[in-house]
Amino acid sequence: MREPEVTYKPESLTASRPLLWGAAVLSLIMMAPVAWLVGLSIKSNQDLMMGTDSVFRFPYTLVNYLNILHSSQVFGWLLNSVIVATGHTLGVLVLSSLAGYGFARLEFPFRRTVFVIVLFGLAVPEQAVIIARHQMFSWLNLHNTYLGLMLPGFSSAFGVFLMTQFFRAIPKDIDEAALLDNASQFRIFWKIMLPLTLPAQATLGIFTFLGAWNDYWWPLISATRKEMYTLTIGIASSQTNFAQSEGLGFLAAQAVFASLPAIIVYLIFQRHIVTAVSGGAVK
Repeated sequence: MREPEVTYKPESLTASRPLLWGAAVLSLIMMAPVAWLVGLSIKSNQDLMMGTDSVFRFPYTLVNYLNILHSSQVFGWLLNSVIVATGHTLGVLVLSSLAGYGFARLEFPFRRTVFVIVLFGLAVPEQAVIIARHQMFSWLNLHNTYLGLMLPGFSSAFGVFLMTQFFRAIPKDIDEAALLDNASQFRIFWKIMLPLTLPAQATLGIFTFLGAWNDYWWPLISATRKEMYTLTIGIASSQTNFAQSEGLGFLAAQAVFASLPAIIVYLIFQRHIVTAVSGGAVK
């Protein structure tokens, strides 16, 4: 039997035009601060000292970006952010995948109770535990270390919930077929189940990386030495009396430079987000 052909009526396209125009207008509003920041970054500091309205007038210059290349501190902060964000993301992916598989596919005592306790972590704000965490890390001498900056983010309640739901969506017939072939639980997880969850892992990895890259609260508390600053803390520390020191254009160029790695990561892996949301991992 032939499947019915899908036809698109002009009336439906006409009805959707107001929504498209509304989305376009909202996109422009959201992009306005980004365009303003980029405009500031390509203006000389002397012009900006006379007024920021010079953003809309020529000439433009790349001298602020060239000054970044001559600043060793920025590249040190960038390296710290890369190490912390990458380690944070890998830790969340490993622990969330293992915990999600355990909650979704294994039977053990108090499984539902433990899962509910993990979900309570979504309701606890980070500010509520910051004093206890600070004292604990001080006692362990983990402040001003990469491990100290990464470790608090490993316990991701959202990551455990996401991976649990994704593992539950995979048919259990796959597990049973593997068990008939005498495959161990770890082999089933590593060779069969984990590859099927790559879209969910990519989605979780992107959100985790972006969150770790833009994190300001914990690095501000844990990193007290300048050489251990992440990019967000380093840029913020250089904004004091910016008009008399580096200049507004240079700070804007630093902000654009800091956002480029996160944008690149998102553009590379954005298709996995669509696949995960649409549930296209298992057919």
